[in-house]
Amino acid sequence: MTPDDRRYSSEHEWAKLDGGEVTVGITDFAQEQLGDVVYVELPSVGDQLKQGRVMGVVESVKAASDLYSPVSGEVIAINDAVVSEPQKLNDAPYADGWLIRVRPDNPGELDNLMTAAQYDLHVSDRGPEE
Repeated sequence: MTPDDRRYSSEHEWAKLDGGEVTVGITDFAQEQLGDVVYVELPSVGDQLKQGRVMGVVESVKAASDLYSPVSGEVIAINDAVVSEPQKLNDAPYADGWLIRVRPDNPGELDNLMTAAQYDLHVSDRGPEE
């Protein structure tokens, strides 16, 4: 089940506002589509991100996919554990498999993203190979 305490992008990233920070990760649907994740490339602490722009790459045994930032802002932390153990994305995409933390330029950008119910509908409309 998709957690309803965060927002979702059409590119399958999630964003969870906690205080003044936004934690970002990929959805369970995304990790299922990717298969076994073998490599993760993330932005560096201090990098400025723009909503909807590429922020990194995730590679699996099946494919490589760009990661898109769900919010604009400054990267304040990266999950080194995911970089050193990429399978954490498969094991716990909504918990230990988070990717980065961002200090958002405008927390209102989260309103541009989908709710859990909207995201579930979005992925249910997709074929198994999309």
